[in-house]
Amino acid sequence: MAARRGERDPPDARQNLLRAERAKKERRWQLLFTQYTVNPVHPVHMVSRKPMSWHENIQEPIDDEFLKLLHRAAEVPREKYSEPQTESQVIGWNTKPLVPFDRSDTRFYFPRQTTEITILGYPAPRGQMPKGQNNI
Repeated sequence: MAARRGERDPPDARQNLLRAERAKKERRWQLLFTQYTVNPVHPVHMVSRKPMSWHENIQEPIDDEFLKLLHRAAEVPREKYSEPQTESQVIGWNTKPLVPFDRSDTRFYFPRQTTEITILGYPAPRGQMPKGQNNI
């Protein structure tokens, strides 16, 4: 018989066995971490210390290995690696020009040109006065 509204049917024994087996497998592979480190990929944002707090004003020795790790994480990929690590990094990895830039070579250098249109502007549509002329 179906349960009344708001009440549940008793759980199925087979479903309970499956849940118990899954919980047993999860507990078997769980590890308890007690040592935590800073993620070298994600930048660390420092928060200023409280000036009146005695426990935060204690000077601690600087860990050189930790500082190297932080500086390594802050480097750009081109300084970290000798070649691109992903396909996205391949685009733009080599930024040196293939041909040296020469301003006298007109094939690659297109300076701005001054023409009548760039100095005076485009011609006015019909019925309007050009720039600089007043209708007095």
